[in-house]
Parts: sequence; C-alpha cells; structure tokens
Amino acid sequence: MSIHISAKKGEIAKVVLQPGDPLRAQYIAENFLENAKLVSKTRGIFYYTGLYKGKEITVGASGMGFPSIGIYSFELYTEYEVETIIRIGTCGAYTTDLKTFDILNVENAASESTYAKYAWEIEDEILSHQGNIFDTINTTAEELALKTKAINVHSSDIFYRKDPAVPAIATKYNCPAVEMEAFGLYANAKHLGKNAATILTVTDIIPTHENISADQRETALKPMIELALEAAWKSI
Repeated sequence: MSIHISAKKGEIAKVVLQPGDPLRAQYIAENFLENAKLVSKTRGIFYYTGLYKGKEITVGASGMGFPSIGIYSFELYTEYEVETIIRIGTCGAYTTDLKTFDILNVENAASESTYAKYAWEIEDEILSHQGNIFDTINTTAEELALKTKAINVHSSDIFYRKDPAVPAIATKYNCPAVEMEAFGLYANAKHLGKNAATILTVTDIIPTHENISADQRETALKPMIELALEAAWKSI
C-alpha cells in the first residue's frame, strides 16, 4: 500500500476513473460497477474496484486542487502501476458560449500554478492531455451520440478571489471554463509517461450565475460517467 491509499497491490485496476468527491466515487461504484469492492478508505477518500462489462475498473476520489490530485494520481501511477487516469468532474464556464450540462473533453489545461515547475521542473504554463485516451473519449462520444467539446480549461488554485474578472491566463490560452485539477494530473502523467484525460460537465455559468441544482446533478453527470466508463473499457 502507499502512504495515502491503503489498497493492497493488485486491488487497483490499470485504469482509474477519478472524480473529486469521495461520495461521487461511491455513487459510481454502487450504480455502474458489478461486484464493486471498497479497497481503500484512508482519510475518507474512497477507492472501489469492480467490473464494467466484464473488465476491471477502479473509481476513486482525487480531492480538490493540485496538491490533492498530485498526491493521489502519483501514488496510483507509481505504487499501483496504473496506466490511465480519467478525471471526471465539474466546471464553471467563463462565457455563455458554454451551457449547463455541456460535456467537455479537455485538450489542454493552462495554469498560473507553480505545481509542475517545482514538482517536475516543467516550466510550461499549459499542458496537454497525455497518451491516446483523449482520442478514445472523442471516438466513444461519437459512438454514443454524445455531443462533447474539445477545449482548453483554466486549472486554478483559487476558488474565491477578490477580482471577479476572467484571469489573464484564461484569456491568454482561450480557456472558456475553469476547474481545479486537470493541470496537476497532466503534469504527473507527463513526468511519468502515463495516460491522462479529463472529462468535465459544465454546472455553473459564472457571468449569469446559472447553475445546475444539487437535485439535478446526479442526472446531469450520468452521461459523463457513462462516457468515461465506456472509454475506460475500450482502453483496457
């Protein structure tokens, strides 16, 4: 077992779906996987491994922000020999060109964070998805007749900020949406030579304050979850 994940070797699949919220990981395991087994609950961060259409997949939480996903994804890649991580999460839109319920396949993540620089000496402000899982997600979406948008996102360390304007880095790299983990995941995968992708559902339109209610979220996130599972199944 690793420092932060208590699963034994062999209890984590080669492909992991990684929502931020431990309860969302539990929901996915209980509703989409067969014979799901809780393999780690250290610090209340749940990891389950089960079968999807006969193939083994793990779903487990990343927590919020680069420090958290940085730890969990690194330990998954190195201690459990995971090959592919698909982050599945929610995001806010900086523009009304995006709508609530839109599904985004994140091509690049731009950030003002120093995470990649000080962790791996990666100086880039913008990092791309890693490996071929991004393309698998696009192909799978077409087969499922799901409309997805391949975009850049702003990965931010900050949820609350004094200045309400769209941050300069988001404008610089044409990022119409913001979230908090993709850049950290892509940095780890780049450094380690692993596969990483991020699928997001738009839940908030920042300029208009429109959002998906708590009651709507389970229904809203189901297409993204199914897309991630199908893409994961294909990659095994």
